[in-house]
Amino acid sequence: MSVQLIFIIMGSAGLVIGLSVGVFGRSLVDRKYKDKREEEIRKSGVLMLKEARQEAELQKKTALLEAKDEWFKAKAEFDRETSRTRDSMRQEQQRIKEQEIDLKRREDLIAKRETEFSARENFLNSKEKTLRTKDNELTRLISQENEKLERISHMTQEEAKKILMGNLESQVRYECAQMIKELKDAAKNEAERESKEIIVQAIQRCAADTTVESTVSVVHLPNDEMKGRIIGREGRNIRSFEEATGIDVIVDDTPEAVILSGFDPIKREVARMALEKLITDGRIHPGRIEELIKKSEKELEKLMKEAAEEIIFELDVHGLKPKLVEMLGRLKYRTSYGQNVLQHSREVAMLSGLMASEIGLDAKIAIRAGLLHDIGKAIDRETEGTHSELGAELSAKNGENEIICNAIAAHHEDVPPISVYPVLIQAADTISSTRPGVRRETLTNYISRLTKLEEIADSFRGVSKAYVIQAGREIRCMVEPEVVDDAQAQEMAGQIALKIQDEMEYPGQIKVTIIRESRFTELAK
Repeated sequence: MSVQLIFIIMGSAGLVIGLSVGVFGRSLVDRKYKDKREEEIRKSGVLMLKEARQEAELQKKTALLEAKDEWFKAKAEFDRETSRTRDSMRQEQQRIKEQEIDLKRREDLIAKRETEFSARENFLNSKEKTLRTKDNELTRLISQENEKLERISHMTQEEAKKILMGNLESQVRYECAQMIKELKDAAKNEAERESKEIIVQAIQRCAADTTVESTVSVVHLPNDEMKGRIIGREGRNIRSFEEATGIDVIVDDTPEAVILSGFDPIKREVARMALEKLITDGRIHPGRIEELIKKSEKELEKLMKEAAEEIIFELDVHGLKPKLVEMLGRLKYRTSYGQNVLQHSREVAMLSGLMASEIGLDAKIAIRAGLLHDIGKAIDRETEGTHSELGAELSAKNGENEIICNAIAAHHEDVPPISVYPVLIQAADTISSTRPGVRRETLTNYISRLTKLEEIADSFRGVSKAYVIQAGREIRCMVEPEVVDDAQAQEMAGQIALKIQDEMEYPGQIKVTIIRESRFTELAK
């Protein structure tokens, strides 16, 4: 047991010693490795420090080079700037030197002029003294002469002055009257020439077509059998159509056509559109007739509105209320002496605008007033009053200003004008209405007017024969030379023109020409 314990103790001691030796050896090995590692680290640090110093030296040299480069650049820029400044200063010095030379020259010139002015002032002072002396002498002599004249004429100076002033006043008044007459005649001739030129230019630039409306419309049929279907059994279809439209349907022997007759062009157009739809549709009976008539009325309202809007767009008129646009559209199917009123309004607007531009007025106001001047004709069949009054009232209700409303109301001189625009509208209205072919006149009225013209001319003593030419726009009167001399012929022309104005109504102007001819005949034997 003791031996085993000894072995155990010895084993334990050996183990302890082995562990101690192992630990010590390990520590020696670790210290050696650590010293080696520290040596390597030291060598590496020395190497890195050396490389860092070399890199720092390199960066220092690079920075020095860059600094030197920047310095040289700055120095070059400074030299250039200094050179520019030096040149600028040199130029400024040159300019100042030139200004000094110019100022010196001006100073010399001013000094010279001062000398001249001083000399001239001395000369004028001496002249003034001389003139004052002569004036005193002249006053003395005039006083002496006036005294002599008073003794000779037995009149005082005041009395003579009154007589001279009276004679001078009469003479001046006569000369002034003559001058005023010449100026008036010249102004009248110039104004007439310019106004004619403006009107001619406006007419030439406004080339409107002439259209003539009728009171009947012709509807073409595909065949004559359609006439029987239009009439219907015992005439019920044609009666329903006439009652619904207010238009007479004339079915005669005209092949493949019926005639719609009526004085209301809008109703006649509705009837034409509805009848054409019925013919195309083929179903002709009272119920279908009423349906298509209502449809045609709506389509016609749309067409009239589009026609008005097209003209409004063409004339560049802005801000018209819908009611005015609607009334303008109704003028598409309204005529005056055969002239379409909507096209007439368009033409008046264009003429008014052109003439307003020529004389320096606002063309937009003139165009607007010209377009609306006859808008009352769209309602004058339904309401009492003249078309100009109704048009002005309608325009005022729909927001048009006072100048426009007055131009509409005054274009037929129903009310006094408050501006020059009514005169422009009146002139444009006359041009549009009276140019040849634009309006239609019945044969009876035409012949009656020509006969009346000849009767007026024949009523004057000395007129041997009167001839109406140019469709009633001129009358030429042959007078007896033994009864009427040249002065009387000129006076007679004015009297005939005045009588025509008083007793007749006519569009435009009528020219009166008096022809006096003297013939002397001898025979040579």
